[in-house]
Formats: sequence, C-alpha cells, structure tokens
Amino acid sequence: MTDMNKNKILIITYYWPPAGGPGVQRWLKFVKYLPEFGIEPIVYCPENPNYPILDESLVNEVSENITILKQPISEPYGWASLFSKGKSNKISSGVIPKPKKQTIVEKAMLYVRGNFFIPDARKNWIKPSVEFLAQYIKEHSISTIITTGPPHSLHIIGLQLKTNLSVKWFADFRDPWTTIGYHKDLKLTASSKAKHVELEQNVLNTADHIIVTSHHTKNEFQTKTKQPITVITNGYDKHNNSIEGKDDKFTLSHIGSLLSERNPLVLWETLSELIEENTEFSDVFRLQLIGVVSDDVVESIHQFGLKNHLDVVGYVSHDDAIKFQMKSQLLLLIEIDSEDTKAIIAGKVFEYLIAETPILALGPKDADVEKIITTTNTGTYFNYNQKAELKSQLLTYFEAFQNKTLKVNAIGLQPYSRKALTEKLSQLIKDN
Repeated sequence: MTDMNKNKILIITYYWPPAGGPGVQRWLKFVKYLPEFGIEPIVYCPENPNYPILDESLVNEVSENITILKQPISEPYGWASLFSKGKSNKISSGVIPKPKKQTIVEKAMLYVRGNFFIPDARKNWIKPSVEFLAQYIKEHSISTIITTGPPHSLHIIGLQLKTNLSVKWFADFRDPWTTIGYHKDLKLTASSKAKHVELEQNVLNTADHIIVTSHHTKNEFQTKTKQPITVITNGYDKHNNSIEGKDDKFTLSHIGSLLSERNPLVLWETLSELIEENTEFSDVFRLQLIGVVSDDVVESIHQFGLKNHLDVVGYVSHDDAIKFQMKSQLLLLIEIDSEDTKAIIAGKVFEYLIAETPILALGPKDADVEKIITTTNTGTYFNYNQKAELKSQLLTYFEAFQNKTLKVNAIGLQPYSRKALTEKLSQLIKDN
C-alpha cells in the first residue's frame, strides 16, 4: 500500500449538505481542512436522506475536489410522513412533546421508533452500506475509516467493516449513546434497552480509537471500555459575514432548537419580573428565538406574560444565523438541568464565542460548557437554582446596554478554531 493510500480516510456520515442544523457542521469542516494536513477525505453519505432541516447554503462549502460516495437509504420517516408529516418531521428533528401532550399517533410513532428500529431509524442502511463499502475499501486500498453518530447505526456499519476487514476504525461520538436525554422518551422496553447497551459495548470495545466532543462523555466511556479515547470538541470557523450595527432593542437571542425539555421556567419568570419592575427594560427588551421551537416552550413563555416581547423567527440558513448572533445584544444558551446533559456542548457554543456578543448560559452545575464560557471570558453561566444571581446579571447587562458599553473581551479562542481542531484530528489519524 502506498503512502498516499495510507493518508486516505473514508468518513461515514448521515448528515451532509444540504442537511441543516448542527449535525452536519462538524465533519463538513473537518473535510474542508484535512487536505491541508496531508489527508485525503472520502465522504460516504445517503443519496436520498430524509433531513428534517435543509440549508442549501452549506452546499457551497463542499470542495469540488472531495470524493463523495452516495447510496440509497430507506427510512421509516418517509412512510410515517404519509400519515402525519408534521409530527414525523418534528420527531425526526428531536422535538418530542411532553408525555401528557402526546397524541396517540405520536405515542405510537415513538414506541415503534424506539423498539422496532434499534439503534435508530437508519438501521436499514447498515447492510447495503457494508456491502458497498467493503468492496470500495478493497478496490481503493483504504486503510482508515471514521464513523460519526448519532445516528448510531453508522457505528454499526463501522463495527461490521472492522470485523470483516483489516481497517483502522475511529468511532466519533458527537453525543453520548445510552445516556442521551431523549432515550427516556422513546418508550423503550427492557429488552430494547439491553440491546442498546449491548450494541454500545460492542462499538466501544471494537473501535481502535474513540473520539468524543466533551470530557464528561470521555469519563463516561472510560467506565465502559479500555480503548483509547480522545476529546476533540466542535469549534468555530472563520466567516465573511458583516452587519451594519447591533440591534436597537435589548435583544436576547437563542439560536438553535428549543425542545420541550429545554424550557427554563426560571428564566422566563425572571424576565417577567424585570419587565414588571423596570419600565425602561420593558420598553426595549426582546426575546428572539431562531430555529425549531417546541410549542411547549412558546406556551410557557406566553404564560409568563412575555408574548409581546417574543419573536419566533424559525429556522434560518447558517449565514443568517451568524448575522443574528452578531446583531443581538445577548446570546442565550440553554441546557436541560440534568446529570445527562453535562456532556452536551452544543455546536452553536463555539460560534457564539466569536460573535463578539456576551453569552448568558443556563444549565446543570459543572457542565463542560460552563468551563468553556468561563475560561474564554465570553459570558456568564448559571444553574437553575441561581435565580437571584441570574436576575442581577441581566440587570448588569442591561445597564451596560444603556451605557453603550455592552461588549465581550474573549480570550483563548484559538484551540477551538476548526483548523486547529482538524490539525489535532489529522495528527491522531497519522499516529494510529
């Protein structure tokens, strides 16, 4: 095998442009920069995926020099949408209604999704992908493959290729597997839970190297496997977007999905009190939600009297999302108050870091993202039981806004640049 072939890697991913949302960004950027470090990426993705969110602007970031392999995929969300397209798309994008508000159709879809499609709804792509890729790997002398999940079906593709061929396999976990929050909503039977644990163990113990996006996930996986684990977070990339100036309003913006469980009542209550107590605050405050938002979240915001201050923009392109970040006065980051979410570092965090806009974050104590925000001096982080401190900080930000001194002085951002992270990945590949 030639040196050139040793530097070819096959990346197996479900999300690829024109897919929108955070799932596509990680490997789109790795693929962008890997050639600069002497590695030729080859991308394998579905030919006809059922992406719940599309962003055609991301297609422009794919180099014409990259080899992209595609094979058809059969997904249950396709036929499920025949019965209820809206509910199918919401569930596939992660917006799961609270149990008490689930319709009979939604309950049935969640039960079928959780127990008949293990590890996930892309399981039917495993067999044809293994057959196609096994032949391609042999014909093109590929020595290294990388799978990225979720969906974790792609790790099963890697597992079978590793078992059948002498390839080096890196399993990249953008999120945890069995401890991810939505697992509790999938109405899994005891046998289904056991099957997930078994598959997770097989992947963790068979992959040559495991890549994770947070230290909490690394700590979790170290209790389950002796295989080497490396943390490579998500990151930010340079962009050419510009704005004429910040919003005139005191805009608190959240960019990204707000699911039913990501609904910080303490924040809505705090904002409601500030509006009631401070006329100047009430006159200029605006809560702006950009992305997919659960009806439960909107309902809660209305219940706290914030309807006239709320602007639900919906999903926008990646370029427009960056502009919203830059124009806003504050950026809102919300994570569910749970032990399970301490490992979650939303992809938007890193774009927030370079938006030159202070971050107001709310989440569980000692989460990985808290350390990132603190060490980079890009905002403030609060737990759900820190209402008084949260309220005080909002007033401090508001006073700075009034005095035109609201700004951020970020430090130590370079390690989170996509190029620096890709260099770390390339070195890992070469060392193995």
